[in-house]
Amino acid sequence: MTGLKTWAETASLLIDTAMGRRKADMVIRQGKWVNVHSGEILPAIDIAITAGRFAYVGPDAAHAIGPHTMVIEAQGRYMVPGLCDGHMHVESGMVTVTEFARAVIPHGTTSMFIDPHEIANVLGLPGVRLMHDEAMGLPVNVFVQMPSCVPSAPGLENPGAELGPDEVQEAMGWPNIIGLGEMMNFPGVINADAKMLAEIAATQDAGKTVGGHYASPDLGLPFHAYAAGGPADDHEGTRAEDAIARVRQGMRAMLRLGSAWYDVAEQVKAVTESGLDSRNFILCTDDSHSGTLVNDGHMNRVVRHAIAQGLKPITAIQMASLNTAQHFGLERELGSITPGRRADLFLTSDIVTLPVELVIARGVVMASDGKLTAEIPAFHYPSSAKNTVNMARDVTPKDFAIAAPKGANEVTARVIGVIENQAPTRALEKRLKVSSGLVDADPQSGVCQIALVERHKATGGVVNAFVSGFGYNVDCAVASTVAHDSHHMIVVGTNRDDMALAANTLRKVGGGAIVVSKGKQLALVELPIAGLMSDERAEAVAKKADQLVAAMKACGCTLNNAYMQHSLLALVVIPELRISDVGLVDVRTFEKVELFV
Repeated sequence: MTGLKTWAETASLLIDTAMGRRKADMVIRQGKWVNVHSGEILPAIDIAITAGRFAYVGPDAAHAIGPHTMVIEAQGRYMVPGLCDGHMHVESGMVTVTEFARAVIPHGTTSMFIDPHEIANVLGLPGVRLMHDEAMGLPVNVFVQMPSCVPSAPGLENPGAELGPDEVQEAMGWPNIIGLGEMMNFPGVINADAKMLAEIAATQDAGKTVGGHYASPDLGLPFHAYAAGGPADDHEGTRAEDAIARVRQGMRAMLRLGSAWYDVAEQVKAVTESGLDSRNFILCTDDSHSGTLVNDGHMNRVVRHAIAQGLKPITAIQMASLNTAQHFGLERELGSITPGRRADLFLTSDIVTLPVELVIARGVVMASDGKLTAEIPAFHYPSSAKNTVNMARDVTPKDFAIAAPKGANEVTARVIGVIENQAPTRALEKRLKVSSGLVDADPQSGVCQIALVERHKATGGVVNAFVSGFGYNVDCAVASTVAHDSHHMIVVGTNRDDMALAANTLRKVGGGAIVVSKGKQLALVELPIAGLMSDERAEAVAKKADQLVAAMKACGCTLNNAYMQHSLLALVVIPELRISDVGLVDVRTFEKVELFV
């Protein structure tokens, strides 16, 4: 951790500063102390910081000010603990861990708990280690959860790499591993799968936290069995009853507001209407698009939103600071402005709208008025992490042709139905016309073609199906090598020529996301690192991502943050219907199903 000494190593310095025997490195004067332990906001408080930790928090720290002490006048502003994101995937921002940190620090985020599940599906354990080591070198707190389900649904998808209990056990000895990433294979846990239970056991034996992912509305015996298996939290709830059930079973309910997931408003009613203890609720983002990070915010956006749903500001801040720290066993390190903890905080003039005016991490000023002021050097990924789009060949329009049953003029096809602002999909059935023996999409009624192109083992495989909900109404195609969780290539389009052009362009540039219309490229975000992340600055990536979203809209797309929806169409652990490299998958039954009914 970039030069930060432990509490034990600095205890004598902290004590001497508190007593006035030693002068502080920094003193923040006369602010309102947002105390997440007591649930109070206390006026006219000073904070003294030594060796990157809080040494004194109380009235008048004049005794700790010396000639070399940096003094910051809070001028009555609120002093808020640095915000924590309890569950997130850096790769969803399309940038490296370093660039993600650069983007979110100005928004008051000083701690992140990241699950590098995406890079694990492409590069395996070496990929996880790359992100682990990058996180270790940052001036903020970025803890890593070891990915648990690679693949997420064995037998229903084939990723670029596989992880198991041996890899989990090895990673538990790494210095920056905080626990096990979301246990997505919930059917495996429910059925007492030996591999899943061995991973959970290795994590618990190491005294670390097991992340959960129960993506089913069924709160009966399967849910109780999942809770009995050991996951300590869950972020897949969408209803108030989901949050209530998790907390009653001793889990923490993680409420997410990502770029496309709006799950806080319904679930927070468990606190505001049902009166459950808010200390067992945690706020997180899960997946944040780079455009969201640069333009709208990060955890400050989530806290603001939670307050707007009726939470007291102090309660919402607890859910994004102390609650998170306690959950991961880090209460004595972070999550509050109290002696001995890492000196992570931000100043704001409004506790409700939460403008982030000054950010301090480990006692160093990192950002001011929304701009990063500290220098954070770029992290360079090796060549082994690039050139991962391993297709057998360029595809042709014929690869996307869907043959109809012999003699059919019409078919009833299974169609993936996208639900705006939610991760689940619907399993729809639509009548589609046949021409020249091929089944046609029906953009006029909202049905487009979707294809998954295998890109890890050069098998040449292409799986075709249909999707509804994007609203594309011109000749176009959108393709991406970000395709949770196995990260093959997903292509959605109304025109087979454009679909082939989009796929082949991504092969040529080494991965990314692209919009093509009538043979012309409208937008491209190059993602050369594992086909998931850019090696450019976050601002540059955000600009390209904005162009991508604008291009999708120009093709008729009506969804909020449609790219995030696009990237989850192969996520075969969230109901109801998905596409994978083995075919169309009904996630309600975890079975492959035929395209035609």
